[in-house]
Amino acid sequence: MIYIAIILGCILGAIIGSLSPVIPYTYSSYLSIAIVAALDTVFGGIASVVKGNFDLKIFLSGFFGNSILSIALTYLGEKLNVDIYLAAIVVFVGRMFTNLAIIRRYYIDKWVNMIEKNKDNNIEKKDEKATE
Repeated sequence: MIYIAIILGCILGAIIGSLSPVIPYTYSSYLSIAIVAALDTVFGGIASVVKGNFDLKIFLSGFFGNSILSIALTYLGEKLNVDIYLAAIVVFVGRMFTNLAIIRRYYIDKWVNMIEKNKDNNIEKKDEKATE
């Protein structure tokens, strides 16, 4: 179910993005950091689904909270003439890679187990045919 929601969200975002006007350069840094924060939350949500402890309230609060906090850090850094948003990018991208590793390991283990199960079933079938 969650995968269908993610796919529909991506399609809806692509359609809205293609129909919307171009973002002015002055807001591009705010939007880029908000997108990275939102992607971090999405990967975290997928990883929690894989682990079996997904909570929609935590997901939504993280999605909007991370995005708003990252935009606020970008604004503050701009006013102080310090690139604070780079710290947020490093943290969010690091967490995305960690969550991607969790997701990848889950599906690799699932795939290997499926192959081993099929191999065991084939061996059992060959043994049954040999005993007949």
